[in-house]
Amino acid sequence: MVAAVVGVVLLGCLAVFQVSLIAGAPLGRFAWGGQHVVLPTALRIGSAVSLVLYGLFAALILQVAGALDVLPRGVADVAIWVLTAYFAVGVLMNAVSRSVPERLVMTPVALALAVVCLVLALQ
Repeated sequence: MVAAVVGVVLLGCLAVFQVSLIAGAPLGRFAWGGQHVVLPTALRIGSAVSLVLYGLFAALILQVAGALDVLPRGVADVAIWVLTAYFAVGVLMNAVSRSVPERLVMTPVALALAVVCLVLALQ
């Protein structure tokens, strides 16, 4: 359950970050390749989509940890492996970002989420 709490807290922090980006906070150098200080409309929409995904990811993490029961077990078991791979790819994508702030901040966050999902998938 500790892994699930860590994962949900990280996703919650990312959600707050995305809301800040949508609201026009000058934090764009930490996201979406870091090419904009304030995100343009298209990337703000992408941040809104990210919010929805983070909610789904958190629900999946809580399901696999046994705190929720919304998906059939087999679906959740496969989905947590897919989510693990998603965050593993995120580690690579953030690690090669042209934005130094994005590399330094988001790479470890994606790695932590990949590890959380891996731990849950192996339970």
